Amino acid sequence: MGAWLWATAIATAGPLIAAAVLAPRGSATPVHGLAWLLFVGSSVHVASTGWLYTLPDVRWYALHNPTRYVWAPAGLMAAGAAAAAVLSPATIAWLLLPYFAWQFFHFQKQNVGMAALAARSHGLMPLRRLERRALVVAGVAGIGGLIADPELLQLGVHTPWDGLFKVSTLVFVAAVGAGLLALLRRPRGERPIGFTAIYVLSLVFSLPVFVFRSPYAAVGGMTIAHGFQYLVLIGLVAAGSASGTGKAVKLAVLGNVALVGGALLSGASHLHGSGPLLRTLFGAYLGAVMAHFVVDAGLWRLRDPFPRAFLGTRLPYLVPARPVAPATDGSSADIE
Repeated sequence: MGAWLWATAIATAGPLIAAAVLAPRGSATPVHGLAWLLFVGSSVHVASTGWLYTLPDVRWYALHNPTRYVWAPAGLMAAGAAAAAVLSPATIAWLLLPYFAWQFFHFQKQNVGMAALAARSHGLMPLRRLERRALVVAGVAGIGGLIADPELLQLGVHTPWDGLFKVSTLVFVAAVGAGLLALLRRPRGERPIGFTAIYVLSLVFSLPVFVFRSPYAAVGGMTIAHGFQYLVLIGLVAAGSASGTGKAVKLAVLGNVALVGGALLSGASHLHGSGPLLRTLFGAYLGAVMAHFVVDAGLWRLRDPFPRAFLGTRLPYLVPARPVAPATDGSSADIE
């Protein structure tokens, strides 16, 4: 348990700091080290979701819930490819705004899940309503800041909401303050250092949006941190689902699926300015990333029986067999 907590804390704080230090000015080409971190934190982490379908119990669950786990991913990839083929790059740039809003909401939902899992693994009371809402609002404020300044997303569009960035900044500060106050209202025994570190990092996750003007410092760090969080957890799942030779095989399969799939996704992610034929690959890439959002939103939702059993069987120290008493406000733990 302690190893997961501190590995997750390092996987969150480390990339945020590294991106700020290594980020080039403006949209200049990043140094090789930062480029590799972005490759692993973005494309490799998305591709690693495909490894989950190699597990028999996940395939069984997917076939019994085909809308979310089969038809939605296929439909998103097909729709993305078709849209990219017929729409102009300028139109696609505008459509990328809601796509990025969904992406960064997905990031913050995972942060909520990490904080909830940290509480659950410690046997603490679940996140209370104000703690959870502060995390969500802080993430939404970060999204508002990105939409107000699309240059941080390297999009050549101009949104008409000039005051949105200032409003988003104020909302972010208020949300962080509310979250810290809610945390301090916990009894001292209910806020051990590991849980506190994960919660605070999750709460201030969007801070780079309001501090940096370089896209790589403002957005790249969050992208890498999100991916590294996910890879830590899925790596533990792979290691915890077998022993001996079987463990080595599962980790090798995970590594190959993630790296090969990540290379394909990374190659397609740079084709948005190409002709219609190659843009279909870019659209399929966007669809694959959105499919990742949809699959993860269901497969890691610990309020549901299968995800709880799936994670609890492999990592019982994170999801104890004995249920934690529910919070009086009805909150629950999700990992997305």
